[in-house]
Amino acid sequence: MAREPDSALRWAGLLVLSTLSTAVIATTNPGVMARITQKGLDYACQQGVAVLQKELEKIKIPEFSGSFKVKHLGKGHYRFYSMVIRGFQLPSSHIKLVPEKGLDLSISNANIKISGKWKARKKFIKTSGNFDLSVEGISISAGLQLGFDPSSGLPTATCSSCSNQINAVHVHISGSKLGWLIQLFHKKIESSIRKTMESKICQVVTSSVSSKLQSYLKTLRVTTKIDKVAGINYSLVAPPTITADNLDGQLKGEFFNVAHPSPPPFTPPVLAFPADHNRMVYLGLSDYFFNTAGFVYQQAGALHLTITDNMIPKGSKFRLTTTFFGVLIPQVAKMFPNMTMQLNIGAPSPPYLTVLPTGLVFTPILETQAFAVLPNSSLAPLFELQLSTNFSVEVGTTPDRLIGKLRLNRLLLELKHSDVGPFSVTELQAVMNYLLPTIVIPKVNERLLEGFPLPLPADIQLSNLVLQTHQNFLLFGADVHYG
Repeated sequence: MAREPDSALRWAGLLVLSTLSTAVIATTNPGVMARITQKGLDYACQQGVAVLQKELEKIKIPEFSGSFKVKHLGKGHYRFYSMVIRGFQLPSSHIKLVPEKGLDLSISNANIKISGKWKARKKFIKTSGNFDLSVEGISISAGLQLGFDPSSGLPTATCSSCSNQINAVHVHISGSKLGWLIQLFHKKIESSIRKTMESKICQVVTSSVSSKLQSYLKTLRVTTKIDKVAGINYSLVAPPTITADNLDGQLKGEFFNVAHPSPPPFTPPVLAFPADHNRMVYLGLSDYFFNTAGFVYQQAGALHLTITDNMIPKGSKFRLTTTFFGVLIPQVAKMFPNMTMQLNIGAPSPPYLTVLPTGLVFTPILETQAFAVLPNSSLAPLFELQLSTNFSVEVGTTPDRLIGKLRLNRLLLELKHSDVGPFSVTELQAVMNYLLPTIVIPKVNERLLEGFPLPLPADIQLSNLVLQTHQNFLLFGADVHYG
């Protein structure tokens, strides 16, 4: 079973889900845009209030004492001590989007159960017992201001305001026949408890935001290393923007070279989110996001694959040997008889992915260099082909990662250079149509199925996923669950 998120994590849900969103304030468009709807905020509110309830139950109530005067009996003294909160119920809570300001959290009809001990004495008369106290009709109102740190791209949160009010306090005394004495000064008891709780409630609320929540937000990884070549930058590029319906967030949303980070030579497109509020959160991934990945890996020289004959299934009629290719290109077998071959496939330029309303299209230009493997293991160049390809891309998610899968639609060959004399590439079309789906694409899909991390806070699982393609961006909608 998944572990229950600790206090910091679950309080973080109230803001971290929110800070997955920002509106267009930055000078450039975001690579990734996220949105939390009122439905998502309501769920985050439930989680945050559950944590707040536990924090409020930890309030320490100081003991207090005083004196009382009874007609004909004179002056006496009392003391209330060992007071413990037995329950702090927050039955009704609501969070509201306040455009251009932040979030308003309101809690009503809350109540507290307190128990403790008391003592009273009048000269030589001493009495003691237990008491139960109920604080009823508590209302709490707090404002949450969201922002971000431009230097780190981390979200920030402050409690901009807090107030609370208590409707009634009731005391029930037990444990002594003289407990009636306590009823004589119950107003002092109720007043003291009311004053204590009213001062401490907002302290707890403010502390939960400024200490626990803000400390947790500083641990969020806005950059994630994928492998030895690349990482992803999910830092915020602007402070949160709030409308009456949503809280939107703009994330940098780009891959970067781990060793030599530098901005890509192209910019993100405008993301026009549809007005859909059926899911808790929405995440828009622009084609810029995907294309920065292609740029980084291509520039790092990581988009290449070497194919040898032992990688081809044993039962295949296609072989990477000069004997087999000699049937298609006779001069290969004549110049290099009975030798194995090697194909080096790579991308001479960054591959490009386009997101359209009809789907995702991937159109990399590939180059294939063919070699004969000589007896001394050195390579003799044979020819070089240019492969113009067209792939369709299937995209999905796991609970925390983006995954993909390629399917070849079209492959066109062009002879760029030959060391064995001129020949027609038509005869090679069937070979490459076999090698790419059999060897190359499975290797690529194996990596794509490992996935890339989504910008989600810890302990959040996605459900009820909906996936839509729009002009220039891919839109995920989902409900979320903590745990």
